[in-house]
Amino acid sequence: VQLQASGGGLVQAGGSLRLSCAASGSALDYYAIGWFRQAPGKEREGVSCISASGVGIVHADSAKDRFTISRDNIKNTVFLHMNSLKPEDTAVYYCAAAPLLYRDDVSLTDLEFDQWGQGTQVTVSS
Repeated sequence: VQLQASGGGLVQAGGSLRLSCAASGSALDYYAIGWFRQAPGKEREGVSCISASGVGIVHADSAKDRFTISRDNIKNTVFLHMNSLKPEDTAVYYCAAAPLLYRDDVSLTDLEFDQWGQGTQVTVSS
């Protein structure tokens, strides 16, 4: 599966963005889809993940209560809705696919994801 992330941009603190992860080459519903981010000088961190079934969802503590993840398997796309953005959310955001064992499984461990899209830059100004 090939992944294409989009939707990043420049937004003021408190604003919102919606990132999209569009898949091609394979049906997306075989995979759990995760969003990761990497800020300059920092390690990549898992942000949110949705299971292949759409039932399982997990968010990092930094994203809880602010970010929502959803998927549209007909459109082969996963969305990350980011609200109440903070300057510390500034990073390059990547989506990735993981063929986890069970369809309800989720993960924020990047080693479990074997297909990665290119990143999309999110910049939050104070």
